[in-house]
Amino acid sequence: MSTKKKILTLSDHPLSPSGVGTQTKYVCEALLKTGRYSIISLGGAIKHQNYNPIAVEPYDQDWRIIPVDGYGTQEMIRSILRTEKVDAIWIMTDPRFWGWLWSMENEIRPLCPIVYYHVWDNYPYPQFNKRYYACNDHIATISKVSDDIVRTVAPEVDCTYVPHAVNGEIFKPLSIEQIENIRSSTLNPQDREKFVFFWNNRNARRKQSGTLIFWFKEWLDKNNLHEKAQLIMHTDPKDPHGQDLTHIIENLGLKQNQVLFSTTKVTSNDLSAMYNMADCTINISDAEGFGLATLESLSCGTPIIVNMTGGLQEQVTNGSEWFGVGLKPSSKSIIGSQEVPYIYEDRLDKNQFMNALTKMYYMTPESRRAMGNKGRDHVLNNYNFETFNKQWTDLMDSVMEKHGSWEDRKDYNGIYFGEVA
Repeated sequence: MSTKKKILTLSDHPLSPSGVGTQTKYVCEALLKTGRYSIISLGGAIKHQNYNPIAVEPYDQDWRIIPVDGYGTQEMIRSILRTEKVDAIWIMTDPRFWGWLWSMENEIRPLCPIVYYHVWDNYPYPQFNKRYYACNDHIATISKVSDDIVRTVAPEVDCTYVPHAVNGEIFKPLSIEQIENIRSSTLNPQDREKFVFFWNNRNARRKQSGTLIFWFKEWLDKNNLHEKAQLIMHTDPKDPHGQDLTHIIENLGLKQNQVLFSTTKVTSNDLSAMYNMADCTINISDAEGFGLATLESLSCGTPIIVNMTGGLQEQVTNGSEWFGVGLKPSSKSIIGSQEVPYIYEDRLDKNQFMNALTKMYYMTPESRRAMGNKGRDHVLNNYNFETFNKQWTDLMDSVMEKHGSWEDRKDYNGIYFGEVA
């Protein structure tokens, strides 16, 4: 009989290219490599070709992925708990997606602990999340912002800062000769000497994809750089959750390859080549839990231009040095919904952004390369793969030891006391 601890993960599909999916895969692989864990993953948040469970190689039955719509259902959780007798449930993404799960906390936590990898973008402190935080045995936080939020809102819940990480052996700087070869084989002949700005995000509202194109075009006009600079956007220009980017570039008359779309799914090695080919990577989201693309870019030695929001602000500087240009929001509007009553939305000033493009464009290649290399060191020191893997294995080992599961379950009785007026 297997003595491995069995973990049920709920998140984006671990083999999908999203930031949540990628980090979930990294966590699963870290645990599996110890030989002490097996994993069942409910892979959600994408459209599936079929719903047949798969065994992930080379782990075979130690890692099974079950495709689901959304992130799963209460009935699925009840069934898996009983038939698989999992030792812990691990979940990731922001709290809006887990109300249905936490509402059955009284069914889950008497049997096994819940570990939550928390994503939250901004202040003010979301006191409305306190009831959700209290439903977990341990919360891991992806950024310094989210860590401060959890410790302030729910100090009674165990919490560990575990920022995102990238594989520095894949996302690494290439030689000047290698980069020239990539440009020659990838770009049109007339574009190979252009300054390349790169944008790798989902085409969604908060990512400000349309704003980026409008402002980039205005910057080209202002500086007469239509034949000298290019923006490459690795995204779906027709994403139903975003703007029609193809229509925007046609409407703006950008017909000379000033803006190009990369729409094909690529491997991590190919993506690394794209970061290396670029002179600068951009992210001006108005809200960003962490922002994996810019971290990957820095790992490749390519500097970044980012909005100082969420996890982006801890990437672009270590407090004394800068690894690109950090843009302080010109406004912080309180927005919200019935689920999220209030949160800041950080917006940039157009001229501030255009000045950042100018600064990066007119830096010497040597200065840009030195800035990018310092960014690479920053990633290796603070967001490296080895530390990330060790943090997660140590964390899950400690959760298993402290809280147990089923017959050995500890530290949970489900009884709360409150004062009745």
